[in-house]
Amino acid sequence: MTISLTQIVCLGLSHHTAPVALREQLSCSLTDLNGLLQTFREETALGENGRFPGINELVILSTCNRVELYAHVDAVRPHIRQLLTQFLSELRGVDTAVFANHLYFYTGQTAIDYLMRVTAGLDSLVLGEPQILGQVNSAYTAAAQTHAAGPVLRRLFEAAIRAGKRARTETAISSNPASISSVAIALAQTAAGSLADKTAVIIGAGEMAELALKALQARQISAVTVVNRTCPRAQLLTDRLGGTARGLDELGEQLLTADIVISATGAPHFILDAALIERLMEKRNGRALVLIDIAVPRDIDPQAALIPGVILFDVDDLQDKLDKALAARQREVPRVEAIIAEEQTNLTNQLRELAAKPFITDLRQKAEEIRQRELERTLRHLGDVDPQVAVHLQYLSRSLVNKLLHEPTIRVKEQASNGRSAEYVATARHLFGLEEAREES
Repeated sequence: MTISLTQIVCLGLSHHTAPVALREQLSCSLTDLNGLLQTFREETALGENGRFPGINELVILSTCNRVELYAHVDAVRPHIRQLLTQFLSELRGVDTAVFANHLYFYTGQTAIDYLMRVTAGLDSLVLGEPQILGQVNSAYTAAAQTHAAGPVLRRLFEAAIRAGKRARTETAISSNPASISSVAIALAQTAAGSLADKTAVIIGAGEMAELALKALQARQISAVTVVNRTCPRAQLLTDRLGGTARGLDELGEQLLTADIVISATGAPHFILDAALIERLMEKRNGRALVLIDIAVPRDIDPQAALIPGVILFDVDDLQDKLDKALAARQREVPRVEAIIAEEQTNLTNQLRELAAKPFITDLRQKAEEIRQRELERTLRHLGDVDPQVAVHLQYLSRSLVNKLLHEPTIRVKEQASNGRSAEYVATARHLFGLEEAREES
């Protein structure tokens, strides 16, 4: 059994290479993945007669920003990329011609480095975002449970997940809000206090509004209402993510009870002018109102900031804080890369040891067969042996075998870590007469 880093490959597409519309066509739910992984496992059990000859193990990573296949293969040959591309097509029934030009194909050390950077948040749309770690973990768990991932990908993904966890606990790569929406919510929390007893209104139902709704829900906001010019559009958003949907004609009523208002429309004019907000504040009995305008052009009249009880942030305020947060995260990248390098070294040693495992298994199996054969011969020669004596003989023979094989096992593992296992294993197989055993099996 030969295992080398070159046998690990990755084929996929991401926000770097494909638009969101294409990524959405290929994305899979966890239920979809389980069925696909089970199909893969059944086909690989057929060996060369199956649909995936040369592909031994598989993990499918599907998120909103990427769809990727990680595989352990016998060798990197042209048909491997073709098989993986076809399998990617089968994920959601999308013709390969639609996405083939958006694919990347990484092999060996490049694939390993890429997965670790992805898991540590270095390849995310937002540097250091923490969600990807859980997504990689879920992808690996699904593959492990269906037995699509085996010993090689198990070690690879465990190393990547370990690197991701260390990046988040040993560095500040995920500290500080690092998207416009997360910065907006952080500012709202600073101004209004805990969100657990607060109500929020989001004006708009586009991408920025969706991100704001997700951020509010993640921080356990008490209640959120999405107000949009067309209520059905808002309803689609709240049905998926939670909250209440209202039409724009109900905005004034919603603002009377809101603690936080986030406006993210594409309107060419102010949605909330200063006069409207002033009248609104007169009816709120002195309750403060936090207004966050993340629209360009602006939705909220900047003169509203002069009204007592109103706290207004616009996109320039958010961008300034975002730039500072991202700069702080960027400074952590070298430390994360150092962690990745350590985990890659550990992974390399583990894979080298794994390559020596079949020899160790064969050696111990042959030794056990000899032990049992010789023990049976001895017991027949001794005749009627006291059961307690037989137990001691079993223990003695097993102990002798274990002690004799201990040093060779340790030496082979050491040489495997040094990258010299192939020559040592070949020599040891010859010395112990294991070539024939391996060929016959």
